[in-house]
Amino acid sequence: MSNQRRIPTLTPCAGRCSTVFGDSVCRGCRRFSHEVIQWNGYGEAERMAVWARLDAQLDQILVPMLALADMQQVERFIQSKRVRVLATASKGRLLYQALKLCEKNKNFADESGLGLQSTQVKATWQLFEQRILALATASYDFAWLRADAIKQNLLHWGEEELL
Repeated sequence: MSNQRRIPTLTPCAGRCSTVFGDSVCRGCRRFSHEVIQWNGYGEAERMAVWARLDAQLDQILVPMLALADMQQVERFIQSKRVRVLATASKGRLLYQALKLCEKNKNFADESGLGLQSTQVKATWQLFEQRILALATASYDFAWLRADAIKQNLLHWGEEELL
């Protein structure tokens, strides 16, 4: 057995899982329920695909919301707080990590680089959560509608083959 300490795999988990209550999309990390359940069995490619979708959603919501952010300062702030992120983390992911820290301690706002005053943090976080959950839910609904359409086409194609 190696004496090296094993560094845990990064996970999108935010520690506020709502899939245990039957939600199709987790309100904490915004993964689909089956992704939460199967995460530990996923290979690198599957995990990176989930990260890419989640980061794209964060980009879509947070980049316009925090347009005045100083990204160099945001990165320094995240590093100073010892937050681990993937090397491939998007701009939205970095903004999310900084905003999340500020949401827990609004006094971090000045040093975060987000361009927010401490009095703006709570409202910004609430608006972000509302928008990101709506986007994640729409993404889930679209994925299942698309899967159902593919299934129907395959069934129809299979029936034609039998004729």
